[in-house]
Amino acid sequence: MTALAAAADAEGDLIVCREGAAGIIRLNRPKAINAMTYEMSQGIDAALDRFEADPAVAVVILEGAGERGLCAGGDIRGLYESSKAGGDLGKVFWRQEYLMNARIAKFPKPYVAFMDGLVMGGGVGLSGHARHRVVTEKTKLAMPEVGLGFFPDVGGTWLLPRSPGEIGTFFGLSGQAMNGPDAVFARFADAVVPSARLPALREALTAVRPDISSSEVDRIIAGFATGETSGPISARKADIDRWFAGDRMEDIFGELRRDGSDFAQSTLKLLNEKSPRGMVVTLKLLRLGRRTASLEECLVREYRAALEVFRSDDFREGVRAAVIDKDRNPRWSPPRIEDVTPEMLAPYFREIGADELVF
Repeated sequence: MTALAAAADAEGDLIVCREGAAGIIRLNRPKAINAMTYEMSQGIDAALDRFEADPAVAVVILEGAGERGLCAGGDIRGLYESSKAGGDLGKVFWRQEYLMNARIAKFPKPYVAFMDGLVMGGGVGLSGHARHRVVTEKTKLAMPEVGLGFFPDVGGTWLLPRSPGEIGTFFGLSGQAMNGPDAVFARFADAVVPSARLPALREALTAVRPDISSSEVDRIIAGFATGETSGPISARKADIDRWFAGDRMEDIFGELRRDGSDFAQSTLKLLNEKSPRGMVVTLKLLRLGRRTASLEECLVREYRAALEVFRSDDFREGVRAAVIDKDRNPRWSPPRIEDVTPEMLAPYFREIGADELVF
């Protein structure tokens, strides 16, 4: 271990400090691509309390330690073990996380997320609701939860329906990664900045005056940005809009089967690997999210559904196949979308009374 790595380990899983006018939140689990634990989420909340109250802090910068990415998501292994044991980590973890996601969206000071490298799942919750979202040529942003028998949460059912056309439906159901320019196109990011220029942008942000406005922060970021606003997936928008327009997974599969293109067939292959129940739940959540007036409403709906996911065999099987045994061969229940019944869906959308998420 290098001296630098040893020092990072000694500082704990979350580093919170002030550098000049910037409050720094650094996710510090580089070996796990900064996957977020419950304790880290609590620490981020405490950091936001501190930075909001400190008049010397003009902006907040979110970043990830190491070279691989901002955040690979939540601590899936811990949730898996708790689910297997009949524990309550899901209820506790997701409540804390979703409340934090909503807080980030409304944070009163400019909050800048450096979305360099891998940004997945819970990492999107930390960055996708930020006021200023910076991606790079190394960015791979994905919400792959349907491959775990889950759905795109952390406000994903708010963000994805607000992508142009059916682009968000495609990304949410396929789990496909966006590059930096496509993340801007999909409205998950605001500017592409070359990774080599991030240190200079960071230095500029630490030197701003205390009363800087968000529009001024935008101008600073623009001075380092490439101006790119679309990538390879955006060029496929007309096809994606046609294939993913349906409100039933059977309709989407049918459109893809009727299209003989390589891209349609590769998309079909991706969907065939996902949880049938997860896809049906996801599509319904995305359609409801499109008609929803606030992020908070989507998060309440996600929390209800997440508690049902936590109890489900599909979640444990998806994590087993992807993370525990790594055989990439999940046995979904049921195995076909045609076998997902209204009775199976109902528990994901019921009200939960005293356990409700309250903002």
